[in-house]
Amino acid sequence: MKLAYVVPRYGSQVIGGAEYGARMLAERLVSRAGWEVEVLTTCALDARTWLDELPAGTSVEAGVEVHRFPVVGTRHPSFDRLSPQVLRDPEGAAGSAERAWIDRQGPVSPGLLDAIRTSDADLVAFYPYLYHPTVAGVPLAAGRAVMHPAAHDEPPLRLPLFRDVFAGVEGFVFQTDGERELVEGLFPIAHRRRIVLGLGVEPEEGDPAAAAALGLGDRPYLVCIGRVDDGKGVRTLTRFFAAYKERHPGPLALALLGPVVDRPDPHPDIVVAGAVTDDVKWGALRGAVALVNPSGYEAFSLVLIEAWSAGVPVVVNQRCAATREHVDRSSGGFAFDSYARFEVVLDRLLADAVLRRALAEAGRTYVSERFLWPAVVDRYTAFLEGVRR
Repeated sequence: MKLAYVVPRYGSQVIGGAEYGARMLAERLVSRAGWEVEVLTTCALDARTWLDELPAGTSVEAGVEVHRFPVVGTRHPSFDRLSPQVLRDPEGAAGSAERAWIDRQGPVSPGLLDAIRTSDADLVAFYPYLYHPTVAGVPLAAGRAVMHPAAHDEPPLRLPLFRDVFAGVEGFVFQTDGERELVEGLFPIAHRRRIVLGLGVEPEEGDPAAAAALGLGDRPYLVCIGRVDDGKGVRTLTRFFAAYKERHPGPLALALLGPVVDRPDPHPDIVVAGAVTDDVKWGALRGAVALVNPSGYEAFSLVLIEAWSAGVPVVVNQRCAATREHVDRSSGGFAFDSYARFEVVLDRLLADAVLRRALAEAGRTYVSERFLWPAVVDRYTAFLEGVRR
């Protein structure tokens, strides 16, 4: 079996997001299933600009053949002005307006589209739904297109042009039941093959001295892992945390681990570590009171799975359907929808070590039953073989 992934950006430099999920699956299809896998992508790394940063051409990365193509249409300066006009009433958007929105969002790469058209792969997997390579590429892979939508409830999903895009797909791979229900409610895909898969995890021991290396010493701390980005809810988290510390003085700290997009206001108890190695990440997880994911828009949130694997409870944003689903099904943490609820959750976690252990163990059981890589790969390959047949 040969599978081609189409993603707007790819590589170990891309931290988190749908593209990270695609890389994890691609590498394991090669190493565990022995499949031939290629990736068709652009030379860009930054989803805010889509500027070329990597050389065009072919390379082999962790056994995966990666073909990168130049970007002709980067993020257009008018995109941010156009978005409110188009997305105010997405279902009523005119065809010309929604097409302009997709084109100006980028990345537009004619070379990538040509590669989709001429690929000899048995199946072509598009990941995620939102960008130009998927919108323009699915029709070019007619009869062999698979999609990992990585969808959440957002205005672009309701643009009329996506009806044709989703209609051209032979099989859908969802990350949660909530995502499946959302997509099935918007698009007539009941006759298509589909699976709720998620992603897998391979727990690591990590560096036991990670907290000290981050400047946390022996203080208790919360950890947030992922892009330090207002769009990921980090501003809300730091604001709530600062308010909590004002009301509850003490040694508790907050560590933010990940590439910094929007640096929060300085605070003596907030450590902005930036991107860290996996060894430091896993060490910081294992030593934390809890992991907090404040994002209101996640399609899966692998970091929750990692936290439970490390024996740590989680705190999530009640408004995020995917993370709330994980917490509800696992009983491995709490959700907040306001500062008042955030304060109650922290008080309970900090005061009760037995509760923290019980939540973490419930989460670990949830992960072991669903999200260990060997089982994920077996289910995924069986699904793709079914689509090909």
